[in-house]
Amino acid sequence: MYGKRIKVFIFLCAVFLLAFLLRLSQMQLRDKSFYQDKIHKLKIQQGLSRLLRTVRGRILDRNGKILAADESRFMLHINYRLTCFMDERVRQAKLKKAAKQRNASIAMAKAQEEIDKGLKDLQQVIDKCVSFGLERTEIEDKIEKINNRVWNLRTFVAWRRNEPTAGIIEKYRYKIADVPFSQALADFEKKFPDADRRLLLIDKVDDIAEANKNWPLLELKTDDDIFTAQVEFMDISGVEILPKAQRIYPYDNIAAQTVGWVGAARPADDKLFAGDRLAGYLDDDICGREDGTEYVCETVLRGKRGEVVYDVDRREISRTETQFGEDISLTIDIELQKKIENCFTDCGFNANCKAPMAGVVIDVATGDILALVSMPDFDLNRVRSDYAVFESDPHKPLINRVLNRQYPPGSVIKPLILIAGLESGRITAGEVITCPAQPAPKGWPDCWVYNRYHTGHSDKWHNNAHNAIKGSCNIYFSHLADRIEPMVLQGWLFDFGYGRKILPPFADTTARNFRQMQGQISNNPPNVTVARFEQVPPLDMGERRYFGIGQGNLRVTPLQVANAMAAIARGGLYKLPQLVIKADANAPSDSTALNISPQTLDTIRDGMSAVVNEDGGTAYDVFAGAGFSMSGVKVYGKTGSTEVEENAWFAGFAEDSKGRSVAVAVVVEGGQHGATDAGPLARQMIRFCIEAGYIGPNQPKTE
Repeated sequence: MYGKRIKVFIFLCAVFLLAFLLRLSQMQLRDKSFYQDKIHKLKIQQGLSRLLRTVRGRILDRNGKILAADESRFMLHINYRLTCFMDERVRQAKLKKAAKQRNASIAMAKAQEEIDKGLKDLQQVIDKCVSFGLERTEIEDKIEKINNRVWNLRTFVAWRRNEPTAGIIEKYRYKIADVPFSQALADFEKKFPDADRRLLLIDKVDDIAEANKNWPLLELKTDDDIFTAQVEFMDISGVEILPKAQRIYPYDNIAAQTVGWVGAARPADDKLFAGDRLAGYLDDDICGREDGTEYVCETVLRGKRGEVVYDVDRREISRTETQFGEDISLTIDIELQKKIENCFTDCGFNANCKAPMAGVVIDVATGDILALVSMPDFDLNRVRSDYAVFESDPHKPLINRVLNRQYPPGSVIKPLILIAGLESGRITAGEVITCPAQPAPKGWPDCWVYNRYHTGHSDKWHNNAHNAIKGSCNIYFSHLADRIEPMVLQGWLFDFGYGRKILPPFADTTARNFRQMQGQISNNPPNVTVARFEQVPPLDMGERRYFGIGQGNLRVTPLQVANAMAAIARGGLYKLPQLVIKADANAPSDSTALNISPQTLDTIRDGMSAVVNEDGGTAYDVFAGAGFSMSGVKVYGKTGSTEVEENAWFAGFAEDSKGRSVAVAVVVEGGQHGATDAGPLARQMIRFCIEAGYIGPNQPKTE
C-alpha cells in the first residue's frame, strides 16, 4: 500500500514538472514581441485618453464678411486630482482608507503627507491666481464648485455600482441617468447607513473622466497674462494652459434671427451624431439653438474633436486630429442689411421705429436673399446671458418675422388676383368694374376711398385693370375674385408660392431647415405641411371676395410676398428663394415657368408702375422725389393695409436699364397706411440697393 502511494506521488510530481518545463520552453521559444504586445495592450486598457476641442466653422455673408466665428481664449485649467485636496470629504476618505491598512500608522502618515503636499501646491496655485486680478474667495468658490460637482458624480456612480433598489430603476424605465441625484442619495444612505462605509465606497470611484480632467479656473485675457502664467505654473503638476473657443458675432444684433446663436448642448442634440463618439457633445460643449443658421447648419459647422490616447506610463499611443467645422456662406449682404436695420430703427425717419416690422430684399435674377430684416432684434453676443429677457419680451425679438409670422396681405395680393382673372378669361384688361360713391352691398367690402373721402374710383377714371391697381380699388378686386373658380384662384396663389413653405432645406443629410410658416390660402388652416396643391383645403365661394383684397382667412409671410414679386419681375418664372450659397455655384436652381402671357404681364407691370410713377397712384407722393430715374432705375410697386390685423405693406421690384432687378417687401405691424408707413422704408431699401451696386450704374462690391 505504501509503495503504491509513493508511485502516485512520483507520478503527480512528474506531471507538474513536465507542465513547468513545457511552459518554460514556450517562454524561451516564443517571440518576445508576443509578451510585449500583451503588456502594451494592458497598458492601453489602464491608460487614459484626452479629447481635443472642436473648432466651429464660420458663418460668412455673400462677400466673405464674418458673421460668426470662434475666437481663441486661453484658460488656466486645474486638475481635480489637485483641487480635491481642498475637499474635506476626500481628505477624510484618504485617512480612513489608510487606517484600514495592515501598517495603519505608516499608511496614515503617508496619507497625511500626501494631503499636506496637495494643500501646499493648491495654496500656491491660489496665491498665483490672485496676482491675475481675482479675489481669493472667488477662486476658492470655483474650486469648491469643481469639487462638489465631481464628488456628487462619484456618489451617484457609487450608488449605481452597489445594487440600487430595483423599484427606483423600474420607475425610470431602467434609464439610470434620469434618476434624480436626491433620490439616488437617499437610496444610497438607506442601503449604507454608516457614513464611513459610504465614504470609502465613493472613494473607490476614481475611474470616471471627470475625476481625471482639467477644469477651467481662470481666463488669461492678454498675451502678457498667458506668458506670465506659463512661467508661474511651469513646475506645478495638475495645472495646464489650454485654448478655448468662444463664439463671437462681430455685427452684434444685425441679422440676428438669420445668423442664430449657440448655447449649451442638450441631450436631444446628440441625435444628430448618433454613433459618432468624436462628433457628439461633451458636458460643456455648445451647439446651435433653434432657429437660425447656427442651428440649421449644425452638422456642417460643428466638425469633429480630436483625441490623444496615452498608456499607463503617460506615453502617447495614438492621435486623431481635430476636423475643423466647415464655413457656411449666406446670400445676405451684411452691410446692406445693416443699413436697412438702422433705417427701420431711426425714429427721426420712421415714425413706427418701435413697432415690430419685417423687410426682405431678393436678387431677382438668382433668387438670392440679399437682406432678411426682422425687428425688434437682439444682441447675439448677449443672448445666452439675457435669454429670459428676450424670451419674455412681448414683441418677441427671437422670432424671424420674415419667415415665422404670417399676415393678411391686404392689397399687395391684388396683382396676383388680376393675373388669375386675366389668365382664366374672367376679365380683360380694358373691362371696367364700376366703383360708385356708395357703400358696398351687405357681405361685400367697401372701397377705401369711399370710407375715407365718401367718393368712388369711378368718379376719377375708367376703373379698368390699369387704374384698379393704380388706385387699389377694393370694389374691382373683390368682384373680380368672386368671378374666379375657387380652385383656380387657389392654384394661382399656390404657383406663386403662397400656402406652402418656400425656403428650401439646407442641402445636407439632416432634415433641419429654417423654421417658417406656410401661410393659408383656404378657409381653414391645413392640418399637414403642404407639399402639393392637392393638400390645400378648399376655399368657400363667399370667401373669394375677401381674398381679392387680401383679407378674410388669407395669410402670407413677407418672404412669400417678396418672392412672388420677384416672379413677376422675371416675366413669370418662379424660383425658390435662396439663403445659403450652394457649394456648387453652377448647380441649377429650382425654377418653374408659370406660363403667363406677355399681354397679362404687360398689364400688371403697367399698373404697378402707375402706383409709384403716376399722379393718383397710391405711392406716387412717396416716390415722386426719390430721383431713381437719375440712376436708370424704375420702380414697380403695390401698397397695402389691413384692418382685421392692422398692418401696413409695400411690395414690388426695381429694375435698371441693364435688366438687373431686386424685389422688396415690407410690413409694419400696427401701421395704418401702406403708402406712408411702409412706402418710405421700401424706398430707402431700394436706394441702399442702388448704393450697393445691385441695380443702377454700379456693380456690387465684393471682398
